[in-house]
Amino acid sequence: MTDVKLGFVSFAAPSAGVLVVFCDDQLNFGSQTAKAVAGAGDLVRRAAKAEGFTGKRGTVLGLPVPHGLSIARLVVVGLGKTGKGEPGEFVNLGGTAMGKVPNAARDVSIFAELPGRTLDAEQAADLGLGIQLRAYSFDRYKTKAKEGEEKPASKKISIAVADVAATRKAFAAREALAEGIVMARDLVNEPANVLYPKEFARRAAELKKQRVAVEVLDVAAMKKLGMNALLGVGQGSRHDSRLVVMRWNGGKKGAAPVGFVGKGVCFDTGGISIKPASGMEDMKGDMAGAACVVGLMYALARRKAKVNAVGVIGLVENMPDGNAQRPGDIVTSMSGQTIEIINTDAEGRLVLADALWYTATRFKPKFMVDLATLTGAIIVALGHENAGLFSNDDDLAKRLTDAGRETGELVWRMPLAKEYDKLIDSKFADLKNTGAGRWGGAITAAQFLQRFVADKTAWAHLDIAGTAFDSRQTEINKSWGSGWGVRLLDRLVADHYEG
Repeated sequence: MTDVKLGFVSFAAPSAGVLVVFCDDQLNFGSQTAKAVAGAGDLVRRAAKAEGFTGKRGTVLGLPVPHGLSIARLVVVGLGKTGKGEPGEFVNLGGTAMGKVPNAARDVSIFAELPGRTLDAEQAADLGLGIQLRAYSFDRYKTKAKEGEEKPASKKISIAVADVAATRKAFAAREALAEGIVMARDLVNEPANVLYPKEFARRAAELKKQRVAVEVLDVAAMKKLGMNALLGVGQGSRHDSRLVVMRWNGGKKGAAPVGFVGKGVCFDTGGISIKPASGMEDMKGDMAGAACVVGLMYALARRKAKVNAVGVIGLVENMPDGNAQRPGDIVTSMSGQTIEIINTDAEGRLVLADALWYTATRFKPKFMVDLATLTGAIIVALGHENAGLFSNDDDLAKRLTDAGRETGELVWRMPLAKEYDKLIDSKFADLKNTGAGRWGGAITAAQFLQRFVADKTAWAHLDIAGTAFDSRQTEINKSWGSGWGVRLLDRLVADHYEG
C-alpha cells in the first residue's frame, strides 16, 4: 500500500511539491485557489486551450514546473458543472484527486475548495477519506516494479481547509473507517496459502488491541455445539476450521447488540463438486463477507461507536480430499435441522447456517446482517453495481437501502416467499442445500438461510458476489478486493443504532 501521511492545514500557497486544485467547466477556481495560482497569470487558460482541456468532470490538466510558481507541478482537476450535491460526491472527488497525483510525488497539497465555495468540515473530511481509499494498493508480494513504471513514493498530503480544527475532528471517524476498509481489502487480496482459517482467525484476534473481545472456537468446540453443517464443509482440508466471535461493547451495559455474520471460505475448490479450473484462483476471495465483518468491527471499535456489536465469522477451506463430504451426505446442523448435500459447491450457506443460528441464540441481537459471496446467480441478476438484499424485516431493509444510497455501496431488495421453499425441500432430510436447477439460485440460497434465523430475529442477507472483488473498480478503489460493505454497515449503525 502507498504510505500516505494525511493532514489538514490552513489555506496558503505551497512553496514546493505538487499542488492539486479544482475547476469547473468554465475553468473557474475558488477564491483561495485563484490567489495560490495568481503568479502564473493566464498560464492555465493558455495551457488548457493548447491541450483541449475544458474542465469536464474527471479530466486533468498537468503543468510541470509552472512559470511564476515555485511548485514542481500544478494539477488541475475538472469538475464539470458543480453543485449537484450527490451522495458520496466529496469522497469520490478525493479519490479522483488522488488518482491524478504522480507516483513519484512526495509532497502534495490539495485545496478543499470548489468554484464559488469552500468545503465545510464534513465535506473536507469526506475528501480525505476518498484520498486514503484511493491511495490503497496491494503490492506486498511484488519484488520489483514493471519496466517503465515507478513504484509509488511515500506521500505527505496536506489538505488546505477553512477550519482546521473542525475538519480534524470530523475526519477522526472517517480515518477509523478507512483503516477498517483497508483491513478488509488486505484480507480479501491475500493468497489462500497465506490466509487459511487459523491465520485468518489470528488476524481477527488482533482486534483485541482495539479492546474488542475475541473468542476463537476450534473444531472440538464446534463439534460440542453441534455445528456439523459448518464442519462438513471443511472436513476435506488439512487446515482445520474456525469460528471467530468478536464483541465490541460501546453501548449501554446489557443492551442487546447488533449482529453481523460473515462467510469465510478461505478457498473454495467446490469440493467433490469441483469447479472448472478457469478463474478458480478468484476463489481466494470467497471469504470477503468475513473480511467485511472484521473490518467493520475494527472501525466501530476504533471510532468508539456507542453501540454493542457482535461479529461472527465462519472460517473454512472447501477441498476435495478423501475425507471431503459427498453429494448425498446428510448432516445435522446446530439448529437440529438436517440438510441433504446435493452440491458440495453450495457450501457457504452451510457455514452461515450454523453461524446464524449460533449468533441468534447466544446473543439475541436486535438484528443480524450476514454477508456472503454466495451465488453467481446474483451477478446474473444485478451485475457488479448492487449487492442482493434479502430480508424478513422491512424497516431493516429500508435502512440498508438508504445507507447504500448514502455511501455508494448499493443494495437491491430481492424477494423471499414461502413458494420458493418447495425448491429446497429434500426427499431424505429437512432441506437440501441447492434449489431446482438454474432458476432463482440467489433466492433459494436466501430461503435456505432464513430457516436458520432463530426466534424471529430481524435479519438481512447480503449476497456480495458481484461487489466484493474483481470488477468493483471505482474512483475510490482500484484494488481487486474492494472492502465492500464496511462503509454501508458503519453508516447503518451510525444512523440508527448508536447512543
